[in-house]
Amino acid sequence: MNQRQVLEEKWEAILSFVKNNYGISDVSYRTWILSLSIYDIEENIVNLVVDDSKINANSINFIRDHYSSFIMTAIEEVTNIHYDLNFILKSDIKRIEEDKKKKDSGSYQTNLASTFNPLYTFDTFVVCDNNNMAHAASLAVAEQPGTVFNPLFLYGGPGLGKTHLMYAIANFIVQNNPSKKVLYVTSETFTNDVVKALRSGNTAVSSQEMREKYRNNDVLLIDDIQFIIGKNTTQEEFFHTFNEMRDSGRQVIISSDRDPRNLQILDERLRSRFESGLTVDIQPPSYEARKAILSKKKDINHLDDVSDEILEYIATNIKSNIRELEGALNKVIALSRLQKKKLSLELAQEALKDIITPDSKKVVTPELIISEIADYYDITPQQIMSPTRSHNISLPRQISMYLSKEMTDLSLDDVGKAFKRDHSTVHFACEKISKALKDPSKKEAEEISNVISLIRKKLNS
Repeated sequence: MNQRQVLEEKWEAILSFVKNNYGISDVSYRTWILSLSIYDIEENIVNLVVDDSKINANSINFIRDHYSSFIMTAIEEVTNIHYDLNFILKSDIKRIEEDKKKKDSGSYQTNLASTFNPLYTFDTFVVCDNNNMAHAASLAVAEQPGTVFNPLFLYGGPGLGKTHLMYAIANFIVQNNPSKKVLYVTSETFTNDVVKALRSGNTAVSSQEMREKYRNNDVLLIDDIQFIIGKNTTQEEFFHTFNEMRDSGRQVIISSDRDPRNLQILDERLRSRFESGLTVDIQPPSYEARKAILSKKKDINHLDDVSDEILEYIATNIKSNIRELEGALNKVIALSRLQKKKLSLELAQEALKDIITPDSKKVVTPELIISEIADYYDITPQQIMSPTRSHNISLPRQISMYLSKEMTDLSLDDVGKAFKRDHSTVHFACEKISKALKDPSKKEAEEISNVISLIRKKLNS
């Protein structure tokens, strides 16, 4: 189940959360909230449709100003994922769809994401010690695509700004070099296009159309490349696409959650090509960087009543990534509007009491492990808990069970209860993963070792 399907499945619960927790009257709820619908999701940006056949088109600004914080907070509460929001008018959808068709046919010069999210630019990116090299490299590529740092490989944990920089590159090129053809996609989209071409009745034609879509560009940006690991046909297609782009002097920009050297099951040919350009990491933000990011968000959104004291409190206590920082600020603003109280440090502490407990150590639970594993494999926790036996679900489930036994004090029976399985299933999973780790000749040993190492570091940080 992809991100959009998950969100659509929970959309009614999200809207109910908004109504029940933020004191919105029935009239306001029916007028402004209930008619909102999901158009699509671009990375962590949810594009919501405002039906201007029922309300004035100018109402889009009113909804954005008065309800976006409530909706973002509700989405995060229900899904445990932070998304930014963008609003589009229903009357604009036809034009957007036409633009998409032009882009897919290779005749459209710009990136749809840049139309949806103009805030992701170099001007809105906060440059600090943790990301200054990545910013400088991205700007150099945007100014001279295909001539320096080709490919450019950005890597770092989730929510640290990789996608912001990729959109910034695309927006900069589109604005300053409109004749350049720019395409940004996630690795999931690339994989889906490969599968679609293979399933087509006329495979030769479909494959040619796909290659024209991807190779007929001056700049190609692929986000979250780690998700093509283990997908041999997708890797092979990307290998040839990459070679053709780079060998003809056209720019390729790639992002991942880890260094290409740690993409253990990636085709060695691809890994060596990724390393042939410039590889730049983005580290978690320091306190100064976190404070600067929050200050920038305050300025962009004209949140003049948010004091430095509040920003310092959030920056001190939310340390993991930028999305969580922004989500915490949204929660504070939402509570202030709900209770009609002036923004203060006390109100911020109340709003964030569930996610900020000073000096407390993170408690590792099976639920937390399942969430991290699901995020790594781009699946949902529900899929891990499901009875599905397909390999792409059973392996993450077994790793989750292994880590739950290793990183908690729970017995096999207790771990089994957490997964709604019996203790023998947990024992089998632990034995299988343990044997794989001890035998490097096993096909998936490197992948399993890499996953476990990464999740351990995240949970122990």
